[in-house]
Amino acid sequence: MFFLRTFQLGLKSLLLHPMRSLLTVLGIFIGVASVIWLLAIGEGISQEAQRQIEGLGADNIIVRSIKPPADAIAGFSGPVPYGIKREELDKLQQTIPTLRSVLPIREIRRTFSFDGRNLDGRLVGCTPEYFEVTRLVRDRGRLLSEADVEERQNYCVISSGTAEALFPYEDPIGRRVYLAETKDFYQIVGVLKYRTPTAAIGGSLEAQDFNTDVYIPISTLRQRVGDLIYSRRGSSFSMEIVELNQITLRVDSVANVKVTADLVRKTLGVRDESTNKKLKDKPGEMLSLTPAGALIESPARTDVAVIVPEELLEQARVTRLMFMVLMGMIAAISLLVGGIGIMNIMLATVTERTREIGIRRALGATRSHIILQFLVETVSLSVVGGITGIVGGLLCPVVIVGTRYLLKEFAADLWDKLPEVVNNIQPQIVLASLPLAFSISVIVGVVFGIYPAIRAAKMDPIEALRHE
Repeated sequence: MFFLRTFQLGLKSLLLHPMRSLLTVLGIFIGVASVIWLLAIGEGISQEAQRQIEGLGADNIIVRSIKPPADAIAGFSGPVPYGIKREELDKLQQTIPTLRSVLPIREIRRTFSFDGRNLDGRLVGCTPEYFEVTRLVRDRGRLLSEADVEERQNYCVISSGTAEALFPYEDPIGRRVYLAETKDFYQIVGVLKYRTPTAAIGGSLEAQDFNTDVYIPISTLRQRVGDLIYSRRGSSFSMEIVELNQITLRVDSVANVKVTADLVRKTLGVRDESTNKKLKDKPGEMLSLTPAGALIESPARTDVAVIVPEELLEQARVTRLMFMVLMGMIAAISLLVGGIGIMNIMLATVTERTREIGIRRALGATRSHIILQFLVETVSLSVVGGITGIVGGLLCPVVIVGTRYLLKEFAADLWDKLPEVVNNIQPQIVLASLPLAFSISVIVGVVFGIYPAIRAAKMDPIEALRHE
């Protein structure tokens, strides 16, 4: 009965000053909603990053050619050779038993033309498996076949963006794309559906936009283009020799991915961080003898990178946790500000209600009764702010989707300038954030309400009764 009357008295005191109570609740509301919103946005960004990494395939290993930096080739007079060789591709196939399949890829920047319309994009030499691995889906026509590769057919499959740019008013199937650099024509046999671009991952796997690509058999590209590539930028002219830009290795089991990746690195002479640590721990490994008998380190290749999506996924999970902790800490500042607001309001309330406190003490109320009364008020403010904050936090996906729709409809120019991740992000409510944010709001109410409550309880009843 006592607790019920204390609770009623606390609520009555709050309702006597509705605007002041509302502003105090607003501080807690913003803090709780911020926690839920920031964690939801962070989770959405994290899931998008992990989705892109998973698109590489958990059972895949990516071997990528890396162009040497400009200072490394500054004194090179002839064509600059770098990257993966075809003989290394054959060596991997013959020596590593855990490989299920090997997909060679060659990419070249080219200008595609049709009927006076031009488009700068990538000419990709590949095998039929490439479309499955990269999640490219046929829209019209057909994809490349093994027969096309074996017979070095002059066929191509184009992306949706290429089709829209070069064939805005006609069906591209059966027509031919012209390449000005090599004076070649490629007959279109298929068109792909739109594919979301991938973000850059790590320092080795660059971002890829699949929507300006033209895909031809890799054997045809080798026959018609070759390995020597000329490029001109302004007055500068460069030549480079690249046999393969990338090899996608499909492993027979996810459990064998890391072991296979180590074998690939050893076969290609690529050293990773774990190998560097091993070299320090066991200096006898990966060393060779000079003619004089001195030990030297084997040179590590820098023009090839071996990327394991499974390792990237683990990095993404760790980054996700760090990102969520950071977002939570930022949101916690809002709760701290809300708590300070509660303390300020309650201190002002204690001053205003000094005479009331004196009367209650004179009628027999103990210090614990006064403390409890003021704690009821602060906790009530925190609970109301926490509940409304949870409701506001749950509206995060709706508000963001609605805002994106309004931007797309009424501010198209601004929408086009936004990063791709902003256009595609789907906030995901972290269920654990709901009880966490609510609990923190209640704790904030108790912690920041204790001092004003104790200050009110310590008042001398006689002095309090004299207060005007």
